[in-house]
Amino acid sequence: MRLRRKRAGRKKARPMIHPTPIRISRRTRNLLLAGALAALLLIMWAAPSVPIIAIGGFALAIIISFPVRALSQIMPRGLAILVSFLSLAGLVVFAIAVLVPILIEQLSALIAATPAIAGEADRMLRSLVMMLADRNLLPGTPEDFISNLGEDLFNRAQALAERALGGLVGFVSGVISIGIALFGMLFVAAYLLIDVRRIKAAYLLAVPSRYRRDARELWDSFGFSLSRYLSGLAFVLIAQGVLSAIALAILGVPYAILLGAWVSITAIIPYLGAWLGAIPAVIVAFFVSPLTAVLTAIVFFAIQQIESNLLTPRIQGVAVRVHPIIILLAVIAGGEIAGLLGVVLAVPTVAVLRVLFDFFRVRITTEENY
Repeated sequence: MRLRRKRAGRKKARPMIHPTPIRISRRTRNLLLAGALAALLLIMWAAPSVPIIAIGGFALAIIISFPVRALSQIMPRGLAILVSFLSLAGLVVFAIAVLVPILIEQLSALIAATPAIAGEADRMLRSLVMMLADRNLLPGTPEDFISNLGEDLFNRAQALAERALGGLVGFVSGVISIGIALFGMLFVAAYLLIDVRRIKAAYLLAVPSRYRRDARELWDSFGFSLSRYLSGLAFVLIAQGVLSAIALAILGVPYAILLGAWVSITAIIPYLGAWLGAIPAVIVAFFVSPLTAVLTAIVFFAIQQIESNLLTPRIQGVAVRVHPIIILLAVIAGGEIAGLLGVVLAVPTVAVLRVLFDFFRVRITTEENY
């Protein structure tokens, strides 16, 4: 019996396998790395949704890490992740079931009202032109000027309505693609939160042992800066949109929810977003009454002051710690380099560069030759 057990134990024990090394030169290694990087860039160029989903999932994981960290104090981490994602899924279902139909309805109504708005603008323009003609401040006859300008305004309004309607149809037809992208972001975010300890351990093991304490400090600095910025940005976007929609509804401005959603979208652009979001609301309010337009402008000015003097400094003061001039220049540069995506990523990029600057500033020394 003992002999059989020994034989069975020998059969179960597997000999250690030592992989046979494949020796290559440094030049070959560098060429392989360059080829892998080129292949990765080619894949990202051919499938642009992949980096968007990856970046979105990474940002979502950072934002959700705040409630996960708070809930982990009273429940296991896995359950905290599950509760956080279920809450997020509930908000998404609410938005799809309630807000999206309202937005589509108000957008369709605004498109349908575009000719009437253009007609009202034409009437007001005629009054202004006649006033200028009475004072001899208008070249040519008022009839020719009004006819040419009115025709141009009508054509532009019609083209704008057709473009907006086509965009609406395209949006509705692309709901499946949007749903797949959102699912991909949720999937990436969930696995990043679940495997964050393994990822951190692999990151620290890849660093030489003498630098691991510094590498851990860099990891924590990145996590603190980006999580504070992204979480605060999400709060600012929601707050500005809700405040704008409520204020417009109180003032009696139509399409209040649609205009509030537009404010939330444009608020992602630092400093300039609040003004861009106010323009459509003031225009729509002007056709209610000039007084409503003035009150709308005052309300948006107040909201912009709250955002720029109270909310944004608290976010950027803690997370970014960069002068507003540099942030504005970074936003302009990002827009010129990569369009809207560059504008969106400008401030997070500045936050990352600030963390790297602070990290290396106190560590890099220069040896002087005597």
